Amino acid sequence: MNFVFDLDGTICFQGKVLSHAIIEALDALAHYGHDIIFASARPIRDLLPVLPPHMHAYPMVGGNGALVAKDKHIISTVHFKEEVMNKILSIIHSHQLAYLIDGPWDYAYTGREDHPIRKNIDPEKRANLVPLASLTSTVKIVLLDMPDRKTIMNELSMLPVVVHEHGDEGILDISPQGIDKWNGLVKLGIQERSYIAFGNDANDISMFQHALTSVIVFAVGHR
Repeated sequence: MNFVFDLDGTICFQGKVLSHAIIEALDALAHYGHDIIFASARPIRDLLPVLPPHMHAYPMVGGNGALVAKDKHIISTVHFKEEVMNKILSIIHSHQLAYLIDGPWDYAYTGREDHPIRKNIDPEKRANLVPLASLTSTVKIVLLDMPDRKTIMNELSMLPVVVHEHGDEGILDISPQGIDKWNGLVKLGIQERSYIAFGNDANDISMFQHALTSVIVFAVGHR
């Protein structure tokens, strides 16, 4: 059986490395012949620091489906079309928004250094923080500290993009149209009703809809 795990808020908490108990449970699944897949909003580069090294070759869906990796290699990327990217940049500039914009590996960031999301960005310095113009393609955009969320959401709703709102973090997570975690699983050859999915957020809904069994994790009071 395939087991698909979201990370943050599901098996990874406060951006920390997986706990010893969770690693042992995952290793037990693998020992009994089950396949483990990680599916996260994080780009592939930011999945690796919270996983033990022996899991780095596991299949992974990153960027909510925009990035797919297997055997330590990114095998698929989906990026924003140029005209769509230009319209998003126009929204960013007109509202003077801070952002995290990911290419397939490197990234551009203009947010506060003390923003909660900053600690989870490339903590092991596997990538490069570069000017936005240096990114040859863009696979994911996170908007930070929005002064008028409703107006920005309305403007984004006119574009062919997928937007996930994370109210607890005060961010908007934007992916290219048609991209979600199920889309990423398909690129790994996963079929409907062939896996058990674990997740905790709206960006997990697509993989829940096609799973044999879905498990929604509530981590109230977790420390």
